[in-house]
Amino acid sequence: MPHLVTILLPLQFKHGGEVPSERFDAVKHHLTERHGGLTAHTRAPAEGRWTGGNDGVAQDDIVVFEVMVGDLDRDWWRAYRRGLERDFEQDEIVIRVHEVEVL
Repeated sequence: MPHLVTILLPLQFKHGGEVPSERFDAVKHHLTERHGGLTAHTRAPAEGRWTGGNDGVAQDDIVVFEVMVGDLDRDWWRAYRRGLERDFEQDEIVIRVHEVEVL
């Protein structure tokens, strides 16, 4: 069964400053080359919110990239996530996966 992999990428670095568009372009290029295509939801940033313990509520503006894959290589995706965390200067990047039925 195919899988839909969703990547949530922040528009700003952890300590402030806007992530340059070249970083997003590199992700688009890499995923397209490796997986044959992607969908990038970039026109209107989504808002991510979560509780930060004693720090209250944290918020990020994010873009969403989606990739359909037949076989899910969990080790590759985990390593890729660690690279994104480094490149986007984040403590954690969310990559989630769902099995999908294509109608």
